[in-house]
Amino acid sequence: MRVRLIELRLLAIGLAVLWAIVAGLLLAGYRPGGPADLLVGLAALAPLAVAGVAVVWPPAARGGLTFRTIAALGVATAIILVPTMASLVRQLVEGGLQTLVPSPEAAYPWALAILGTSLFAGLGIARRRLGGASGRPGRLRVALATGIGLAVVSGTVLAGATIANELALRDQPAAASRYGPTDPTLIPPTCDGPLAAGATAHMTLDLTGTVDGRSLGIARVRGERSGRDFRWLADVTTTRDVGLHGAAAVGDRGWTRQSGTRWLPVPHSMAEGESLDLAVLEAALVPEQRTVAEDLGLVYVEGARARRCRVAVDGIVFREAFPQVRWLVGATDLSGWRGEADFWVFADGELGRAEGRLGGPGFEIAEGAIRSELSAVLTATHRGDPASVVPPTN
Repeated sequence: MRVRLIELRLLAIGLAVLWAIVAGLLLAGYRPGGPADLLVGLAALAPLAVAGVAVVWPPAARGGLTFRTIAALGVATAIILVPTMASLVRQLVEGGLQTLVPSPEAAYPWALAILGTSLFAGLGIARRRLGGASGRPGRLRVALATGIGLAVVSGTVLAGATIANELALRDQPAAASRYGPTDPTLIPPTCDGPLAAGATAHMTLDLTGTVDGRSLGIARVRGERSGRDFRWLADVTTTRDVGLHGAAAVGDRGWTRQSGTRWLPVPHSMAEGESLDLAVLEAALVPEQRTVAEDLGLVYVEGARARRCRVAVDGIVFREAFPQVRWLVGATDLSGWRGEADFWVFADGELGRAEGRLGGPGFEIAEGAIRSELSAVLTATHRGDPASVVPPTN
């Protein structure tokens, strides 16, 4: 019994440490410019306090199954909290959107982590209040009621401070944005006006595809560019390929890597077409194509003002702009496919975001299929920030 109590207390200490890191990150780094920035960090101390209660009064269990169940609850909570914390770190480091709960999908890991911590603490509180000799059903009811109550209180405190701060920020210009200038007096160029790539950029590309509503998989590309030098890696999970891919071009040298291989040198001209934002500019957004672009109006992207425009594209242009689509469709002839590409030109006259959509006959991808659709979302952020591209090594 004593050994199990120590083990569960160690789990409680682990949860408390994780919540302490979250609170520290918010107190030190969460500064979107709202009147309650500091209050959001202080509100994160509420889940930390709940975890602290579990350290003082850890849950205890006499039976092996009960012990394993309680331990699983603590471990599962930590497993949820660790990637949530890692996502918060990336969010603060990149300086992008600093909304903690931008959507239900982003909010539910926080809610699960708070609920798991509260239930873990509630089990310890129930045993402390009722004593080890009390009936197990009674302790369980008290533990559930206490845990849910703690979750509601601590979750409301954190969510309330966050949402209040975001509402206060809604009508204020952002101090800075990874997408570009935030000065509201700057007017982005027209759709057929000047459009360039940043001198440097942090690049992302997300590719998805479907056939009659069935997923063809996903591919996520992340990389850096400086001038015409670039390097990226991609996690690919599609019906045609699974693995790590990459491409790089530095000076007059080029490299690629495929699933199961290391970096291999290739002619520079072969690697150059994989340059992500430059490829989109040079294939789909040349001046001749943008002369008939549809102006969708001015928008704000994470505080940066931009003009959203749209051009029509066919499958040939789409493949040239997003050659990585091969991971989804292989060498399928896309010449008869049709779609569109939206692009965002920011106040500095540079491309910061592009979204491509393409549709065509599904039977070219899968026998008997009717309709196939492809989509690509490209971002080029932190444009102009210092960046260096290092040649890959095995």
